[in-house]
Formats: sequence, C-alpha cells, structure tokens
Amino acid sequence: MHKIWHSFWKHTLPDLTKEIFDVFFLLFKLTLPVIIIVKILEEMGAIPYISALLEPLMLLVGLPENMGIVWTTTMITNVYGGMIIFFQMADDQVLTVAQVTVLGSMMLIAHSLPIEVRIVQQAGVRLAIALGLRIICALILGIILHHIYSWGNWLQQPVELLWQPPAQTDNSLLTWTVSQIKSFAMILVIIAVLLSLLRLLRWLHIERLMIWLLKPVLKILGISPKATSLTIIGITLGLSFGGGLLIREARSGNIEPQDCFAALCLLGLCHSIIEDTLLIMTLGADHSGILWARLAFSLIFIAIMTRLLKACSDTFKQRYLMHNVVVPTTTQGDSGAR
Repeated sequence: MHKIWHSFWKHTLPDLTKEIFDVFFLLFKLTLPVIIIVKILEEMGAIPYISALLEPLMLLVGLPENMGIVWTTTMITNVYGGMIIFFQMADDQVLTVAQVTVLGSMMLIAHSLPIEVRIVQQAGVRLAIALGLRIICALILGIILHHIYSWGNWLQQPVELLWQPPAQTDNSLLTWTVSQIKSFAMILVIIAVLLSLLRLLRWLHIERLMIWLLKPVLKILGISPKATSLTIIGITLGLSFGGGLLIREARSGNIEPQDCFAALCLLGLCHSIIEDTLLIMTLGADHSGILWARLAFSLIFIAIMTRLLKACSDTFKQRYLMHNVVVPTTTQGDSGAR
C-alpha cells in the first residue's frame, strides 16, 4: 500500500496534473479568440443581418420567418443564446409543439459553430465539411420532422413553456468577462474530473467493458472500437467542454484517420445528448424529435457515410474531407494515461 501511494504522489499525480493543464490550455488557446470575435459581432448588431439570409429557409421546415434569428443566434453563440431569444419572442409568437420540436432539433445539431467547428477542424476534419455537415443535416432533419408531424397531424397543440429565464438586466462588458471566466473555470473542473475518471476506468479495466458494449453499435456505423473513448467523450460532454480531450485523442495516433473522421462527424450531429436535450425540452419541444429522431438520423447518416467513404480514394479523402493532424511526441505522462 505504501508503494502504491508513493507511486501515486511521485508519478501519477504530477503526470495527471500536467495532462489536465495541457488539455485545458489547448482548448483555451483555441476558443478564446473565437469567443472574442463572436462578442464583437454581437456588439456590432451583425446577428440580425445574418439571420435575414436564413429567413426563407424557415418556410421549408414549417416555421415563421422570424424564427430565423433564434437559429442564427444559436449557431453563432450557443444553445443558451438561442433560448434567450426564443423566450423573448414567445409572448408575441404562438407556435405548436411540432414547430418547437423542429426548431429544437435544428438547434441541437447546429449550435456554437464558431467554437465547435474549429475544434473538429483541429481534430482533423476539413472546415467546409465540418460546417456544411452541421447546417445541412440540421435543415434535412427539420424538413423530415416537419413533414412527418404534418402528415400525421401530430403535436399540433400550442406549446406550453416549461420554464422561462429571468430577464438579464446587466449586459456590461465586465459581466460578460466574469461569465466567460466562470465558464473556463467550469471547463477546467470538468476536464480534471473526466481525466481522473478515465484513468480510474483504465486502472479498473472498465474502459475495456465500455468498448465491448459499444463495439456492435460502432461496427454497424463502420467505426473502429479504437474510437470508443472519443465517441463517449463527445456524446456525454459535448464538443465545447470535451473539445480539448477530443483533439488530444485525435492527435494521439491511436485512431485511424477515417475512423476519427467518422466519429467526429457523428459527434457533430449528436453530442452532449443529456444536457442539451433537457435544455431544449424547456422550450416545450417533444422528445420524439429532439432525442429519438435526432439519434436515429445521426446513426443512419453516419452508417451510410462510412460505407460511401470506402469507395473514395485516399487522395480524395485527404484533399476534401480530412487533413493530417500534428501527432505530439509521446511522453511518460501520455503513455501512463493510456
């Protein structure tokens, strides 16, 4: 027992601490410039002009044109930002449960794009593919759900809001700065907890059990079991909170580029499946669309995509779909974490 504690304090804890801060600062350097640019766009009032371009698309999914600003805000900022705009418009706009479910499913697929697309790009997916996948698939799922709900005359009752946030009275730069600091502090805590948990799972060999349980699903999707950890991180934590870990996993060299590409595309369509789904449910959306239909759509889409990828040449993949990521030099701490 003494030797175990001695090894923990002398080797494991320092290695783990270094890994935690390496992952955090990687994500910090990546997201800070994007957050500042998005804030500048907000202050300049650019979001309404961008949303005007999306207003005609709202008709395709059975939504009023002015709902375009809700989706635009969600894509540029995050789910919370879109929810605030939605609640501000809720008193003047009567929507059905079906319409809110369609809007919610689109918000869940395409949100926080400046940050999340950048993270996926750093993990090896081409920028245009990462961005186009999220927006186009959100529209496709929205159109499908709209026609299904209209055809069956389902969820046509007026929506009832489950919760409404208090009005925000302080929009000063100081308040925004404090909010961002709190967010980064929360990300650091989450990274520390998750990395510690991952080491514990590896030590207890539970990670092997998780890989075994997910192996049939990944096989159907055409993704190697080596991408299990990456997939679990994204589905549970999401791309923003789990971004640093996703990039690190992708750069480890343990996952084939095509498997990494497929897993990241899956996570682009379906991530943070618990927290984000619960958030959208507060808008009055139905779980049939924002959870089950989104999950089924994501799995079917990726299963088809991975089979089409097999017919593509390596040259095509490298030129248009994915790019080589920098694989860091293996250190004692890295090898100990795996």
